[in-house]
Amino acid sequence: MTQLIDKTVLMDKQGIHRALTRIAHEIIEKNKGVQNLILVGIRTRGVPLAKRLSDEIANIEPATVPVGTLDITLYRDDLSTLAYQPLVKETKLPCDITKKTIILVDDVLYTGRTIRAALNALTDLGRPHAIQLAVLIDRGHRELPIRADYVGKNVPTAAAEIISVQLDSIDNNEQVIIRESKTT
Repeated sequence: MTQLIDKTVLMDKQGIHRALTRIAHEIIEKNKGVQNLILVGIRTRGVPLAKRLSDEIANIEPATVPVGTLDITLYRDDLSTLAYQPLVKETKLPCDITKKTIILVDDVLYTGRTIRAALNALTDLGRPHAIQLAVLIDRGHRELPIRADYVGKNVPTAAAEIISVQLDSIDNNEQVIIRESKTT
């Protein structure tokens, strides 16, 4: 039997807020403002993170960055191992993404396979000018040549460790913790 054991709290509520505020500033600086930007959150936890980044940007710039939601279920390379009939949720973009700069938002960057699937999904929906990646946690262990443009925190991890991002809007708790998988 496998059991998950909490090891370390990496970020508390204030730490997550500080990381998102810094990422918002970096997005504005790199893009010389927010014109033609769209934040697109990858389901599940990338969506509330994208909304929070939009709010943080609005606190800095006199503009609102639209937020979209992306479901990558049908683009996963492990689809056949997920379920006989995987649950596909809604992809909802606020406008045509053609010639826009997309900031793809996710909670944890690990192997890069989720981001590859998201890139495929986005390019099926239009031809953006550019796609940038913002993640709350980069834990390493990449299997594909993918790198985040904006990172809240880099956390080198062991293969047996799991990064758990918990957000108030989904989990009724706000923290990032490392858990270790132990077989008993």
